[in-house]
Amino acid sequence: MENAALALTGIGLLALICQWLAWQLRLPAILPLLLAGVIAGPITGWLQPDAILGDLLFPLVSLAVAVILFEGSLTLDFRELRGHGRTVSRLVTWGALITALIGIAAAHLVLGLSWEMSSVLGALLVVTGPTVVLPLLHTLRAREHVSQILRWEGILIDPIGAIGAVLVYEFVALGVSNGAATHTLISFAQTAVIGFGLGIAGGYLWGSVLRHHWLPQRLHSFGTLMVMLTLFTLSNLLFHESGLLTVTVMGVWMANMRGVPTQPILEFKETLSILLISGLFILLAARLSLEQLGLLSWEAWAFLAILVWVARPLTVWLCTLGSSLNWREKALLAWLSPRGIVAAAVASLFAIRLEALEVPGAELLVPVTFLVIISTVVVQSLFSRPLARLLRVSEPTPSGFLIIGANPVARAFGQVLQEAGFVVRLCDHNWDAVQEARMANLPTYYGNPLSEHAAQHLELTGIGHLLPLSPYRELNNLAALHFEHVLGHGKVFRLAVESSRSAKRHHQQALAHLPLLFDGNTSFTRLSSLIGQGAVLRQAKISENFDIEDYRRIHQDRLLTLFTLSANGRIRTATAEKPLMPKAGDTLISLIFPDSPEF
Repeated sequence: MENAALALTGIGLLALICQWLAWQLRLPAILPLLLAGVIAGPITGWLQPDAILGDLLFPLVSLAVAVILFEGSLTLDFRELRGHGRTVSRLVTWGALITALIGIAAAHLVLGLSWEMSSVLGALLVVTGPTVVLPLLHTLRAREHVSQILRWEGILIDPIGAIGAVLVYEFVALGVSNGAATHTLISFAQTAVIGFGLGIAGGYLWGSVLRHHWLPQRLHSFGTLMVMLTLFTLSNLLFHESGLLTVTVMGVWMANMRGVPTQPILEFKETLSILLISGLFILLAARLSLEQLGLLSWEAWAFLAILVWVARPLTVWLCTLGSSLNWREKALLAWLSPRGIVAAAVASLFAIRLEALEVPGAELLVPVTFLVIISTVVVQSLFSRPLARLLRVSEPTPSGFLIIGANPVARAFGQVLQEAGFVVRLCDHNWDAVQEARMANLPTYYGNPLSEHAAQHLELTGIGHLLPLSPYRELNNLAALHFEHVLGHGKVFRLAVESSRSAKRHHQQALAHLPLLFDGNTSFTRLSSLIGQGAVLRQAKISENFDIEDYRRIHQDRLLTLFTLSANGRIRTATAEKPLMPKAGDTLISLIFPDSPEF
């Protein structure tokens, strides 16, 4: 008992270190998690999941995979699939099928697996997923339309690929159990009826509960989790291994049911995912044995090469026929296809079940899948940025602004910066403020900018700076600390604080390394008060005959300098550490205080 507690605590600490390391290196978290599991398990022998958990291992893995598949399917809104162009639609439908077929053929011909096992492996390795694609896009800085294709492919292929993989697995597992083809088809039909029937019924009924608020808001997320797990277990009791299909269908149904508030559920899932997924992947990787790793002969590497150098380029070429993409952009799309969390989790679960059924080749499922995941993530993380530069499909250094808040202050800043030619995006969880910003033709994100939903859906293409202009001090602080890692040092700013001495001290200690905006004394309260009294943001051209002192004199020094825009388009933000010194040819953006003379 004590050894089990020690091992589980160690897994938690190891998971925390891996998540931090992934954040520092800007890598998908799955990579350090899997490597840590391999080191802790087969290499050092410190962690032995089967000995620690015993008969509980399979149920725990099953429940964790059910949560992962449900969450992924809960993001599949068919309206988004229709709204992102033919290329994305083709990649997640026909492209997935082409990749699966090539993977199946390669697994059979190169790895020597049976057609049944080849089908399972080929279907599994279709999935890329946002958890591996989005971190790469943050450092890639490809052209906007290329980034959008990769981003939406990663988001949408997750649930679509999972549904395909589950269906293939159900058919193969039933065939192994039943032997006769007719019996297998009948059993598969039963699985489909129970999976789709129970999933649709559960999704509709629980969606109605949420939509009509028959349950307190604080219980929505917990209730959804428990109903999903109950349906998963009930489905498995009605027909063995039909639960994965049930929860996947349930998630898709709820995602496309009108009026169902799924956003709080997805936010609740974030902490659960970090806990579940981090521990799960360390455990799964630790279950690998040296004998399994020894099975990774040249055939496994040849199979990997076919996936990367044949399947993906052919898929991209076929799916982009007739598109406006040039060959350079297609080449970058063909290069990027890292495999992710769904592939690793589902492969491990399927392997446990198929090994129990004594299916030949089942022992290869996990090591080959992990080889593909680790190789694609490592290689593509290292070489995607240089390749994008070589192909000349990189965007210049982004100079736009992510603005925390959509209140009148944030909207005023957003409008003047957008008029100056910069990309802006306002983030707020206040729907009325977001609506006001949209009416002013300002791009917005509705929700918490720190959430996992934002990590997937908050568009950062062209964004190079962050302005914390929310009335909520803690949100400003957390957003600054979070996005500093994404945007870089010196690109994220902080506002002065008007509050108690202890709050100021805490603010200075936590954010002391960030540049202090404007004159160093300007807080959000002051900005809001000035704009509320009629202060306006204006642009003025500085020349040899009209310098900053002339401009101050005209306005009786009743202004606050905010930004300068040079003749070559470079913007500088005023900070307490580096006040602005506009030169001839610069454009000055200032906040003109109320009651000042018109210019």
